[in-house]
Amino acid sequence: MANNTEEKLFSQFPPVSTEQWEAAITADLKGADYQKKLVWRTTEGFNVRPYYRAEDLEGIKYLGKKSGEFPYVRGNRCNNRWRIHETIAVKDVAEANRLALHAVEAGADSIGFDLSEKLSAQQVADLMAGIDLNATELAFSGKPDAELPDKVLSVAEAKKADPEKFRVFFGFDPLIRQLSLTGAFCDGDDGQQCYKTIAGFVRGAKAWPKAKFVTVSGETFQNSGSTITQELAFTLAAGHEYLVKLTEAGLSAEEAARTIRFSMAVSSNYFMEMAKFRAGRMLWANIVNAYTGGCARKMFTHAVTSGWNITAYDPYVNMLRGTTEAMSASLAGVHSLEVLPFDTAYESPTEFSSRIARNVQLLLKNESHFDNVVDPAGGSYYIENLTQSIAEQAWKLFKEVEERGGYTAAFRDGFIPDAVKASAEAKDNAVATRRIVLLGTNQYPNFNEVADSAITEACITPQAWDAKVLRPYRGGMAFEQLRLKVDRSGRSPRAFMLTCGTLAMARARSQFACNFFACAGIRVVDNTFFHSVEEGAKAALDSGAEIVVICAADDDYATLAPKAKELLGERVLFVVAGAPASQPELEAQGITRFISVRSNVLETLREYVKELGI
Repeated sequence: MANNTEEKLFSQFPPVSTEQWEAAITADLKGADYQKKLVWRTTEGFNVRPYYRAEDLEGIKYLGKKSGEFPYVRGNRCNNRWRIHETIAVKDVAEANRLALHAVEAGADSIGFDLSEKLSAQQVADLMAGIDLNATELAFSGKPDAELPDKVLSVAEAKKADPEKFRVFFGFDPLIRQLSLTGAFCDGDDGQQCYKTIAGFVRGAKAWPKAKFVTVSGETFQNSGSTITQELAFTLAAGHEYLVKLTEAGLSAEEAARTIRFSMAVSSNYFMEMAKFRAGRMLWANIVNAYTGGCARKMFTHAVTSGWNITAYDPYVNMLRGTTEAMSASLAGVHSLEVLPFDTAYESPTEFSSRIARNVQLLLKNESHFDNVVDPAGGSYYIENLTQSIAEQAWKLFKEVEERGGYTAAFRDGFIPDAVKASAEAKDNAVATRRIVLLGTNQYPNFNEVADSAITEACITPQAWDAKVLRPYRGGMAFEQLRLKVDRSGRSPRAFMLTCGTLAMARARSQFACNFFACAGIRVVDNTFFHSVEEGAKAALDSGAEIVVICAADDDYATLAPKAKELLGERVLFVVAGAPASQPELEAQGITRFISVRSNVLETLREYVKELGI
């Protein structure tokens, strides 16, 4: 007979206090600095501890609220059925319509049309032909067109779309798409006509309550190199300025708030991104709450995987990046999500890459059932603390923007572009030194890969910095430029691994050095082990390699490196793998090239490529 007596299975284990945990950690560290070893100092302006407990939730005010309850940290609704979004570049209307219908048939239920030119009313009708407007939401971006809303809504009316079901979004964003990227508003100095035009759209579309006319393009900040807190704070500041300017243009606060759609990037910083979207909902709800109440306080959010993370080399790795980024956004409870196709960096997405991008989300829904759980991160000691920390830092930065007169004033006086540029430079340095890893680009490259013919100088060269505007770019571009230079040089330079001395260290350093040089497209000649320096040096010279890297233990270098240098002479670039204590003595003997984990990989490789005459 089954035992129906309830047992407290863990009652035999006494609770462990924080003090006991800390004592055990201190003992395990054996005198090492706790703060340096275990505390993560983020670029977001706060520290992350190695573990969190229930007591760390004390003081977090929003806890206990459900999804759909102010301040909406846990989500805007009682479900997590986000929309699968796909953007189609409209170069030919008929082809764009075909691609849209195919995407819908393949699982997308949110279609974005990126317009390169103004369309006639008939072209808009042709573009929307065959799309079930009650089931598929539409978003329009690209070429500004003040007549586009009327054209789109006229088609919806002609097709008898249900006003309560037809969702349509227009990408009017003078603050970011115009001021922040070009340095000026479309109507001249102050943008007032832009706000009046948008207010007119809202008043003219009262019959279509699901239409939104402003899309705050927050992904622009992250794709220009910002931190997560900068992206959130500046996006909220732009949203708030729209709220203020549209009410000044005659809309009610509720009308203004309801017409704003937010779009933000989601990076590979998995838990931080979850926390960002949760914090964003809370902060926006509190901002709008100062003007109006009800559902207008809900932050309507679209997410797109990060363009900054996308790489041109080893592009299939982008599938992995897109998957983890999509997981963060979907678990965070966004309204819609777009996964960028893996080949976005260097060509227009193909049918295959578009299918893979859609399928990432279909798998998360239909195989992993992410859409069946609302805010699975809720209650996590770690994520709740991240949410609170990001909210605090973003709010502090948001208030600083407001104190400077709002988004426009803070952008024009250089505060916003300078902050983003400083973050971008720090990120670039972290990529160059591998503190930020772009798999396949600055770490673990595909040794045998040669640039795809579609990769050109144009797609790997960022715009020059302009102090007055933002500059979206990709984090791997500097490495890609260097590698493309080698790939297209007509030469195939090689680096030979002279492994000797202590076997274990020789092999470890050989693997490190192979990865190091392959990041520049330099072919590597790896070797298991040479029993003497003489044997290794002869093999290196026989190979014809232009670079020879001695790989051994630190203690071995004092004698082996000078001997190898003597045998090789000036016929090759001689490099020591490591930063041995004997480095000053070796430098005194003319050995000047060293690579280690402390090296600036990018600058070192640039110098070697230059020495090779490429």
